Amino acid sequence: MMQLNVWGGAGEHGRSCYWIGNEQTSIMLDCGVKREGCGEYPLIDPDRVAELDAVFLSHAHEDHSIAIPWLYKLGYSGKVWTTRITAQQLPSYYAAWGNYVKQQGGELPYDETDIARIQFAYIEDEAPPRQWIELAPELRICWGRSGHMLGSVWLLLEIEGKRLFYSGDYSEDAHLLGTDIPGDLTNGSIALNGAIIDAAYSTDTEYQSDKLEKLFSAAEGILKEGGQLLLPVPVCGRGQDLQLLMKERFPDTPIRVEAELIQAMELMLEHASWLKPGMESVLREALSSGCFEVIHTEDQRQRQLNEDLAQSRTAIWFTSDGMMQSAKSRWYYEKWRRKLANGIVLTGHVAMGTVGQRLLAMSDEERGCQMKMIRYKIHQGMPDVRKMAQSLNSPFKLLVHAPKKETDALLEQLASEGIKYLLSARPGDTVNL
Repeated sequence: MMQLNVWGGAGEHGRSCYWIGNEQTSIMLDCGVKREGCGEYPLIDPDRVAELDAVFLSHAHEDHSIAIPWLYKLGYSGKVWTTRITAQQLPSYYAAWGNYVKQQGGELPYDETDIARIQFAYIEDEAPPRQWIELAPELRICWGRSGHMLGSVWLLLEIEGKRLFYSGDYSEDAHLLGTDIPGDLTNGSIALNGAIIDAAYSTDTEYQSDKLEKLFSAAEGILKEGGQLLLPVPVCGRGQDLQLLMKERFPDTPIRVEAELIQAMELMLEHASWLKPGMESVLREALSSGCFEVIHTEDQRQRQLNEDLAQSRTAIWFTSDGMMQSAKSRWYYEKWRRKLANGIVLTGHVAMGTVGQRLLAMSDEERGCQMKMIRYKIHQGMPDVRKMAQSLNSPFKLLVHAPKKETDALLEQLASEGIKYLLSARPGDTVNL
């Protein structure tokens, strides 16, 4: 019997990892880590690793990718199927994770030789989006852009006649990135044997436009009070959207951006096929116009802040660490905490125990500056999950990427509306296909 084993990612935020197979054949979807302590890794059965026929990686974020070298340590010798740009981004994620673990006093379960042994195969080289690729007599895949980050994909797999849809991290709300809406899947014309659906925002019902208005309002309040505004964001993803959106909303306010965030914007331009129609020209104009002040060094950062303070000038600053764990983010906080009018706005998930989470738990007076959490959507909330769950023709629809309690609340609400076949699970659970 074909089974889906949850080795991570359902009932929690992080370490996404799903094993699908039987005694004859098996594959894995993602293999990430959860940023808590020195890292929580998937519940991998080592005896099954060497027998895997293929591993699929939906995108480069650490909660989907970081444990892949561990598979090679455990005996996997096959390929990791992903997109070319995802593979290109991975070295920086592995380096950042290694530094984080070292800072926590921990050790990785693999080493550099295991990272070097990863064999990539690129799905876009085999077929364009929404076309089937035959990888073996009993294994076919179809893929499409998922809109979550540069290079991120959803997957439709057919393994020994069983079909499973994996949304990966999915969003149709990005400003820059395009999404290949899986049309044949979401009109019910393709019968599935199972589906794994991104439900990271669980019962959140707000639309992106509402969230942006909240963000703009918070930013305006901080700037009107004479404060400096800091937006800590991941290197690649929502940061580039927010840079453009903030410049559009506050055209007369200086926007200062760390160099690696601009480099990620340039990378997007190099891979324009991942963008929405018309966004290539928007990006090109933004990069050529000099509308962002690029911060390259600590001295430049300090000098610019000193000038702002001397002239009582406000500005919007972007730095590249969404959870504020880096030394650079701590530098910003030490400067921001000297004035209560200054503000920090987080726009995505912050793990337990991170600097961002600890600062959010403080009062403004304790912290020394204002701090808010206002999500920018790069995952699915309740309206999105409702739409996807209603449209998929599947005997089970596993909701993932959020804590179990929140997933259960979402399932209960959608079930009360008559949506059937929804599942909530924990790591270690098994579902029959």
